[in-house]
Amino acid sequence: MTRTGTTAPRTPLVVVGDALLDHDLCGHAERLAPDAPVPVVHDTRRSSRPGGAALAACLAAADGRPVTLVTALGTDPASAALRELLTGRVTLVEIPLAGSLSSKTRVLAGDRPLLRLDDGEGRAREATGEAQAAITAARGVLVADYGRGTADVLRDALCRTAAALVWDPHVRGGAPAPGARLVTPSAQEARVLARRLADGEGEPDGPAGLRTAARDARDLVRAWRVQAVAVTLGERGALLSRGETPLLVPTPAAAAGDPCGAGDRFAAAAAGLLADGAFTETAVQGAVHAATRYVAEGGARAVAAPAHRDHPGEPEPAPSDDSTADAVRTAARVRAAGRTVVAAGGCFDLLHAGHVALLQAARRAGDCLIVCVNSDDSVRRRKGDGRPLVPVADRVRVLRALECVDAVAVFDEDTPERLLADLRPHIWTKGGDYARTPLPEQSLVESWGGQVLLLPYLDGRSTTGLARRAALSPAAPRRPGG
Repeated sequence: MTRTGTTAPRTPLVVVGDALLDHDLCGHAERLAPDAPVPVVHDTRRSSRPGGAALAACLAAADGRPVTLVTALGTDPASAALRELLTGRVTLVEIPLAGSLSSKTRVLAGDRPLLRLDDGEGRAREATGEAQAAITAARGVLVADYGRGTADVLRDALCRTAAALVWDPHVRGGAPAPGARLVTPSAQEARVLARRLADGEGEPDGPAGLRTAARDARDLVRAWRVQAVAVTLGERGALLSRGETPLLVPTPAAAAGDPCGAGDRFAAAAAGLLADGAFTETAVQGAVHAATRYVAEGGARAVAAPAHRDHPGEPEPAPSDDSTADAVRTAARVRAAGRTVVAAGGCFDLLHAGHVALLQAARRAGDCLIVCVNSDDSVRRRKGDGRPLVPVADRVRVLRALECVDAVAVFDEDTPERLLADLRPHIWTKGGDYARTPLPEQSLVESWGGQVLLLPYLDGRSTTGLARRAALSPAAPRRPGG
């Protein structure tokens, strides 16, 4: 396989907030107990993972950036367990915790939560010089406020920071620092916080539609004196407001699954992109895509400690800038979550409407779409010395920007069998123009129970036709000084 090249190093991020310890008890429920009308959950499996700000920090680190987590931990068993889970993932800067660390235990039947048990009400006690110094030196800061005091005791340092500041608020926490680049409440949180500012009442007044979310975001921008608010809307995406006409950023595709932690995934992605220098609109679009992909890949349970994974002892893959390696890991996570991996392939030289329609249809066939792209040498062997018109690094970048695409992988051979053997997709899609063409990869895909599907192709769209028309069109007149 051919590497597509590396990207610039990602900016380090400091995550400040309340860490939690989360547990899941997952099993099956097909009947009610004979002595009470409650489900009987059997064949349970237990997993533990970082929660709260610790989950946000791990998700940011999984993006391939160095992460420092500033949080309150104590001497209780839950704090010790969380320290162990964070080892090797993030740099930990602790402040004192009064009481025991909060932990949550969910009981699930499949993807459906049945019950949650909460333990521990510990709160951050005081700031430390090390924690304040970490915030002062940061270029990017994410506040993951879970209402347990960490952001409160470090507020002075957060208000003084010159870093790109993203604040994920909580209804039990304080207001974001004035001037924050982006605040990321859910629709329900925005409704409660906006009502509290308006009349002192904190209860929502019914479901929050787009009109309500836009009004709440506008009011919060003005009251908090922050640069922007992005209200997350679940399957509908996010609504970005700077206090005027809002921008709706839809999800790239429906992603059925466990949404627990999707808000942390959104905030971590947005904070990282802003720290890297992205515009706010670009960061929100990237965050919506990241949150959608996170749910499709299995959500919070995919972040479980390695010792509790489906294959104990299997090493946690290190982050990589190689898009092909990232695609293989994405496929593995989606399969492990019991979801459907779809793959599509082609040269995608001069991306056109036919390509986009094909990829959108492919994404709707499953939970994750991985695009397999011919390398420059592979295209040249297939199409001739004048191709590709667009080098592979640019083709990969354009494809990854499509909202329907979850990952891109490059193959150097004439056909993608070797890459498909690594990805093992449930569905391999090709355009309808291959209906009468034998596919050499079909037997391979079917060998692991996969399926080959043909999808409709828009007639009259082709890279060759576009290139021919471009070559025949008269040159545009040059403007003076142009």
